[in-house]
Amino acid sequence: MTDVNTMPGHLIRRYHQASVAIFQARVTELGYDLTPVQYAALAKIEAQPGIDQVTLAGLIAYDRTTIGGVVDRLVQKNFMVREISTTDRRARVLKLTELGEATLHRLAATVESAQQQMLSGLDQGEQTEFVRLLQKATAGVNHMSRAPLKEVE
Repeated sequence: MTDVNTMPGHLIRRYHQASVAIFQARVTELGYDLTPVQYAALAKIEAQPGIDQVTLAGLIAYDRTTIGGVVDRLVQKNFMVREISTTDRRARVLKLTELGEATLHRLAATVESAQQQMLSGLDQGEQTEFVRLLQKATAGVNHMSRAPLKEVE
């Protein structure tokens, strides 16, 4: 594999660049300034309101030391709030604001459409197989990531 265009890492990087560009273009068209990571954070917090930052980082496979910046920006945009935990007054939990919920729901169809655009070079069967293989390959190296995915039990 001496040709970089046959190297999985190189191809994944290029595909990631394109996927971020597609996502950004689509949400910007609607007047939003939101990154894919910020969107993932909002979606996980909506699904599991009241989680803390460390849990959020694990759920979106994001580095624990940099998740604070993501949360800070979402708080500044008034999409979420940090509240004192009812079980541990030293801890802060994350919840969406009404604006955060509305934004997430307003963007849902656009984000889904962006996902389809990312897969537009493949037919339906290939899209399903590609996503299945991405999930399998990612799961196979999850333990090697500096920010492994951690599902909440």
